[in-house]
Amino acid sequence: MNMASASEITSRLLIAAHRGWKSAYPENTLLAFKEALRPGVDMLEFDLRLSKDRTVVVIHDETVDRTTNGSGRVGDLTLEELKRLDAGGWFGKEYEGLKIPTLEELCVLLADYPDVLLNVEIKPSPDGIEAADAAVAILREYGYLPRCFFTSFDAAIVTHLYDTYGLRTQGFPGEQMSNYVEGPEGTMSKMWAVGISMKLLTPQLVRELQDAGLKAWCYCPDTARQVYYALGCGAELLTVNDLLPALEIRKTITGGAG
Repeated sequence: MNMASASEITSRLLIAAHRGWKSAYPENTLLAFKEALRPGVDMLEFDLRLSKDRTVVVIHDETVDRTTNGSGRVGDLTLEELKRLDAGGWFGKEYEGLKIPTLEELCVLLADYPDVLLNVEIKPSPDGIEAADAAVAILREYGYLPRCFFTSFDAAIVTHLYDTYGLRTQGFPGEQMSNYVEGPEGTMSKMWAVGISMKLLTPQLVRELQDAGLKAWCYCPDTARQVYYALGCGAELLTVNDLLPALEIRKTITGGAG
């Protein structure tokens, strides 16, 4: 398979926290983000949608059913209605009372962490481009755009963010994206990085992407074995649910350097 040797793995390997510290805290809550920042991740990954009254909120699913005590589509609920929901109790009784954050609330938290990169995922939806525009406006207001990477499984959103704002984008292999356009001037030309699932990750795919001038990122290597495999394939960024295996292995490989 021609795996990379330890000496070829860069000491600048980046580790991103997927929806915050997803394995240990309720995902996409301010607590999950705050706790992920403590051990020193390089990047936070989070998901954005619009509420009924056009507020940008941080939540993964199209509905609130899985991660709150409520039900219904995020886009059918106002911010006031979303804020009434408990976004922590589903994960454990000790987390009852946590709320769905707005992007602005997350931006306030991030003011104390100026070096942390942000992977801003815009979820596919009929108002996805509107959500992307609103997110860009907020992140620009806070001065955060230089540390942002914008992600979507909808190629139309990736293309819009690249063509309209010239932003750094992450897409995915074409078969995983909607509205994907083949060809040299298609979706791939709008991407800065490609996110590869552990199921698809191989050294050959990483080399193909890098030869095309793209960053090869992967998700979600959550065990030591998976982390070593991802590193051996040459992945340059690991987006993880469980931070500890990746952080410990990076420390071992780099002699303590981040």
